[in-house]
Amino acid sequence: MAATAWWNDFQYSGGAMRVKATGARVPVEPVLAASCLRWLAFHLAVEAERRVVDADGPAVWFAPQRPRPWYLVWPVMALAGLRFARRPEEADLAFHFQDATLCDPVALPAINGACLDISKSRVAAVFEQVSGRALALDPETAAAPFVEKGETNAAHDGAIRFAPCPPAPGRVYQRLIDTAQPDGMVEDWRCCMVDGRIGAVLLKRRPAGSRFSNANHAIRIVDTPDAFSAEEAAMIERFAGAMGLEWGGIDVLRERATGLIWVVDANRTDLGPPAALSLKAKLALARTLAAPMRTWAEGLAAR
Repeated sequence: MAATAWWNDFQYSGGAMRVKATGARVPVEPVLAASCLRWLAFHLAVEAERRVVDADGPAVWFAPQRPRPWYLVWPVMALAGLRFARRPEEADLAFHFQDATLCDPVALPAINGACLDISKSRVAAVFEQVSGRALALDPETAAAPFVEKGETNAAHDGAIRFAPCPPAPGRVYQRLIDTAQPDGMVEDWRCCMVDGRIGAVLLKRRPAGSRFSNANHAIRIVDTPDAFSAEEAAMIERFAGAMGLEWGGIDVLRERATGLIWVVDANRTDLGPPAALSLKAKLALARTLAAPMRTWAEGLAAR
């Protein structure tokens, strides 16, 4: 698809760029320009590496949307030597790709074909199912500070409530998972899933005052055993299986007071790699995910 067509995904209005597919608004500020330049440098590096990678892997048909280069799956596909099928009849396998909270079902077997609902309430219900611990709560009877946020994916609109309140339409209410560190930063873990397994883990840090923001102060790649015990990693993968999430991102918080982990979000079309990573780390992440992606795709194509 021509690069000029990418701009049709956005609409400028009121000092912000609106993503047409999701309705998300990104303020046009200097930090946005800097992020775009960092992404462009990464994209050019991927393109350079892509030219020396044998694109002899299975052809993948994405529907109903084809991912743009700013989605994590795009550079991973490129570095894995996988091909984008232009028509379904040319494909070796299918990938259900739709940047939405509630997705339309597909008639053919496809990666993420069973992951049609990534709303916050669905995430909380599935986490309770696999862990036995309730994340959701009743805001009218809550006795401690709790979180209110929207159902939709990638809204980053959470707020802490300090007193009981009536529930509002389209909002969910959950336990406040405090991850504040002694230095005043909060932490969360992003698990990058490939074939329903943890392919890579990112540790994200930001000031406690902007805990619900997507603007990270620092991010680094960590080994899975350094982030989670074997039992915790298995539970995260059970959560992915119950969600039907084969490829995507899962956000995990470790509660400082108890040491317990809580899954609070899932994304089937995550962007990335995150802007706060260095170019070297971005490429390392894409390469790390490319190897299991290639193996997985080849196994699916051989069925």
